[in-house]
Amino acid sequence: MKKRFLTLTLAVTMSLVIGLTGCSSNSGSKTSSENKKVEYSKNIPEKIATDKDGVKIMVIRKIGGDDHTAQFLAGAKQEGTAMGFTVDTFSANGDTAKFHDAISQAIEKGYDGVIISHGDDEATVNDVKKLTEKGIKVVTFDSNAGIANVQGVTMTSQDDELLAKLALDELKKVTAGQGNLAYLWVDGFPPMVSRNKVYQQFLKDNTGIKEVDRFGVAAADTSVQTQNAVSAMLTKYPKGKLNAVFATWDAFAIGAARAVKEANRDDIKIVGIDVSNADLQIMQEENSPWVATAAVDPKLIGAVDLRILAKKIAGEETPATYKLEASLITQEQLKKAGKAVNMESLSEIVPGWGKSDAFQEAWMTELKGLFKK
Repeated sequence: MKKRFLTLTLAVTMSLVIGLTGCSSNSGSKTSSENKKVEYSKNIPEKIATDKDGVKIMVIRKIGGDDHTAQFLAGAKQEGTAMGFTVDTFSANGDTAKFHDAISQAIEKGYDGVIISHGDDEATVNDVKKLTEKGIKVVTFDSNAGIANVQGVTMTSQDDELLAKLALDELKKVTAGQGNLAYLWVDGFPPMVSRNKVYQQFLKDNTGIKEVDRFGVAAADTSVQTQNAVSAMLTKYPKGKLNAVFATWDAFAIGAARAVKEANRDDIKIVGIDVSNADLQIMQEENSPWVATAAVDPKLIGAVDLRILAKKIAGEETPATYKLEASLITQEQLKKAGKAVNMESLSEIVPGWGKSDAFQEAWMTELKGLFKK
């Protein structure tokens, strides 16, 4: 009898709890990773507050093996985790089959949202269609332009035209608008196509600078292959015959810098695009040929993409496209700092670096406060 009474009491209590929870359309609770119960206020979007399993996000990047990729993935994961989301990341390291397989798995595992980076082929467009048909929200970065035809998707990118312009303007400055140039570039990726358009116009406008050689491959060992290729170039062009290298990706610039230093060629200046801790270290080495790079903080890119995706999951309006503003980082700026500069301290010498309140909503700030460790 006593056992039956306890059972009935428990059932009534549970019914009351469920009933009370159902009365508030914009509130709920979740247990954090530290087993701390978190109570949501009415400010938290209903679709997030009432998700019993918690928001689950997958970040999938086709290219990899570089610090830029690691920073991008870390930025997305850190931003999502701070809001109490589960964020899984995957880099295919340039393997197309693994990249598409990861997207298929994301569909099967029922993620709430997916961020796709560098999905350059037509198959990615079909993948995105499948994701949206399943009700999974999607944000892409530097991916196939055809994705623009899939409704509800936001396509993000760096301002690649500005990146190329900043880099090439600096290259013109360090060469005084005269000299022979090696071009490190690879076709097939939307950002590379955009950068190449600016480069081609630059050559037309600056006839004193001439391209004499080029190389480019996107692989897990891009830096190594580039180093070997540039080393071979240096044997073809003795001192005075090659004055600069324009590297449209920091993986190219890393390989080029190693080759130039090993050959003791102090007559060649390298200007690149993108930045990472490894890049900054090389730029700050004594007699480094890498004199400038144009970049957007890759960690910030990941964070902003995550915020856009969170807004989609919350049912809020988001734009079809978004470009992140670029900055120029010079070796001269780094030297003036008077200390070793890394990605964390770069903001001290480059105004606004790594900071953006783009798509940062009040409810996101509230979530971060609730899940703060």
